[in-house]
Amino acid sequence: MVARMRSLAKAGAPAQNGGGASVAAERCDICRAPIPEDHRHMLHLVDRRIVCTCEACWALYSGEAEYRPTGMRTVWLDGFQCSEETWAAFGIPIGLAFFMRSTVTGTVVAFYPSPAGATESELTLEAWEALRASNPVLEQLEADAEALVVNRMSDPPQFAIVPIDQCYALVGLIKSRWEGISGGSAIEQAVPEFFAAIRARAVNASEALR
Repeated sequence: MVARMRSLAKAGAPAQNGGGASVAAERCDICRAPIPEDHRHMLHLVDRRIVCTCEACWALYSGEAEYRPTGMRTVWLDGFQCSEETWAAFGIPIGLAFFMRSTVTGTVVAFYPSPAGATESELTLEAWEALRASNPVLEQLEADAEALVVNRMSDPPQFAIVPIDQCYALVGLIKSRWEGISGGSAIEQAVPEFFAAIRARAVNASEALR
């Protein structure tokens, strides 16, 4: 799914060679070797950006302090509890965000889509602890590798734990489709597609806890 979303996000980008030819194949962000569309990802911990890697660099740098391999599991959270008061305490201006535990800052960081990409906001400990107290599944959230993604734009709201690179793929997809001040149809189209895809491949929280 990540590879597909990356391709969609790049669909409207101009060619890199200045002509009418298609954009060159992707390359490893570390060694610059060509990589397939379906490739590995790591998170650069300080910059908090996704790094595309070849298999060799993924194996070599996964143990380095600078990088962290992205998560592997997708867990759909039926029955997740997030009250209006808890959400308001996060101070996020839209009903779509993802939350990641950062080992660099020692805090939980929230990201939400904007025309410029992912807008970042560090959360107060009290707000996150209130959410975690209502949802013990968050105690297993793997730092730097996976995120809680929240969609309060749907009815009912949707919640899942996903690999962190999928969250960045969603942000990039929305950015590539953004129109005008409000975003136009970017969020209306991209968000349901994203959540339908992860719902189809996810396990339920009860299965993940076994």
